[in-house]
Amino acid sequence: ATNKSDRFVIERLKAEDIRAGKLKDFQVVVQPGGSSSQQGAALAEEGREKVRQFVKDGGGYVGICAGAYLATNDYDWSLHILNAKVLDRKHWARGIADLELSLPAAGKELLGVTTDRVILHYHQGPLLAPAEKEGLPPYRELAKFETEVAKNGAPTGVMIGTTAIAAAEFGKGRVLCFSPHPELTKDQEKMLHRGLEWAAAQEAKP
Repeated sequence: ATNKSDRFVIERLKAEDIRAGKLKDFQVVVQPGGSSSQQGAALAEEGREKVRQFVKDGGGYVGICAGAYLATNDYDWSLHILNAKVLDRKHWARGIADLELSLPAAGKELLGVTTDRVILHYHQGPLLAPAEKEGLPPYRELAKFETEVAKNGAPTGVMIGTTAIAAAEFGKGRVLCFSPHPELTKDQEKMLHRGLEWAAAQEAKP
C-alpha cells in the first residue's frame, strides 16, 4: 500500500522485497513495533545485510520499539547499526504505560519538542545503554526515561535514566531509535515526522 502526504510517501515492503534490493528506491526504512526477533528472522542474514548496506550507503533507519531492539548489537538477529546494548533483557515484557521522558537541547531540537519533559506511550521497548562496540560511533541520547514500569517480575530502579531515544550515524547514513511510541501518543506524532526527516538527511520543515 502506498500512502501519500505532503511530506512523505510511504510504501510497505516485505522482507523478500528488501532481500530483492528494493530499498534502493527509498530514503528511509522504518522498522515498527511488533516482534523484533520475528523481524530479524524474516529478513534473514541476507536481508539484514541489505538493511545495513542501505544505511551505510546513505539511507536512513528509524526503529520504533521492536525496530529499536533490531538495531542494537545484542542478539544474533540484530542489525548492529546502533552502538547500543539492551539492559535487563530478561524482563523485556516489563509492561505497558505512559512514561515521562526528559530531553536535552539536542533532543528537543532534532525532534521538534519545546518542553524539557514529554509523556510517551511505552509498550515494552528496549532499555538502551552505550555498548562501546569497536567500529561503531557512539550514539547521541535524545531522551531518557524519568519514570518507569516494572511488571511481570521486572525489578524497579533499572529503567529510570536509561536511553529512550537514540540517534547515530552508520556509514553515510543515519539511525534513529525510539523505545517508546510517539506515533501512538496523542499530539506527539510530530516527533516521528521530524525524526524521519532527520533520518532522510533533509532539513526539517518548521
